[in-house]
Amino acid sequence: MTSSLAAITMPKWGLTMTEGKVVRWSKEQGAEFAPGDELLEIETSKITNVVEAETSGTLARIVAPEGSTLPIGALLAVVAPADAPAAEIDAFVSGFVVVEPSSEDTTEQAAAMETRELDIAGKRLRYLEVGSPAGVPMVFLHGFGADLNSWMFNQPALAEDRRTIAFDLPGHGGSTKEVGAGDLASLVAVVETAVTTLGIERMHLTGHSMGGALAATLAARRPERVATLTLIAPAGFGPEISVSFIEGFVRAARRKDTGDVLHMLVHDPSLVSRTMVEDVLRYKRLDGVTAALETIARAWFPGGRQGVSIIADVTALDLPVQVIWGRDDRIIPAQHADAVAARVQVHVLDHTGHLPHMEKAGEVNRLMRQIAGRT
Repeated sequence: MTSSLAAITMPKWGLTMTEGKVVRWSKEQGAEFAPGDELLEIETSKITNVVEAETSGTLARIVAPEGSTLPIGALLAVVAPADAPAAEIDAFVSGFVVVEPSSEDTTEQAAAMETRELDIAGKRLRYLEVGSPAGVPMVFLHGFGADLNSWMFNQPALAEDRRTIAFDLPGHGGSTKEVGAGDLASLVAVVETAVTTLGIERMHLTGHSMGGALAATLAARRPERVATLTLIAPAGFGPEISVSFIEGFVRAARRKDTGDVLHMLVHDPSLVSRTMVEDVLRYKRLDGVTAALETIARAWFPGGRQGVSIIADVTALDLPVQVIWGRDDRIIPAQHADAVAARVQVHVLDHTGHLPHMEKAGEVNRLMRQIAGRT
């Protein structure tokens, strides 16, 4: 009888993930765990992420050793009561079968994960929409130099019970490289037009870094359209910013330089994969990218300081707002959150850099679910 046994399997994160590598087990075989405990680290084609426990249990059998690379859905470990017989666990492991999706399911899944494009005043804007049409949708806005794939650990999880949309901002990803002035006002106008075009009347709005300033400004302009606001390491709470990161990202044209810049984004540089570096280099080689980034950098960070302030907008909002920051952020200091801590909920995550939504995806996803549930 194996009804009390459960499987921990290789998760699917992002659009293109087909397999993952077990980097490290955080719990030893036989150890007990509680909801939210880190179980293991898995390296994807982009960045290493942590698998967290959804329930309590005992890690009865580790099946996938550290260093093994396995396909999506493969058995990694068995969860069982502490007194479960070894023979019962053996039978569970030997009988485990990775369910192969039907051709119809595969086609539907591929179609659901395909990016689409909008025409905004003659300019192309790429976006990814995932999830059911029920409930208030969630919209994601990335930061400087990133793209919609930066939400690879968040969007699929949050799409389980709602519509989710992630955009490539102008100058980024697969969107137009024509950015106009590249300033706050022009980028906010593009986002507002985009959500209107998609028929989004009200949304849970989430923004990271530069995208956080865009999200806050849009919420201040159209508060009736924003149900909740989540700002992750947002720009606009203080003047300091890492000039070496901004300038280094704009200039980076070689693998080593790009890797050095990307390492600044995270608490643990080993999280950044070679593929992530290659993807950024591939993006940087597209026509118009360098000019677009230079234009945006001049508009947002004149003289190596942040030229945007959103403090007044955020503190004046009459809707649920939360700020999430990594304590070890080397791009924008986490202390900037103090400017709004008296008015909004602030979460500072330990051992985390400028990418909390990637470095601590499980915790950030829980916080976004919680705030969405308050409305």
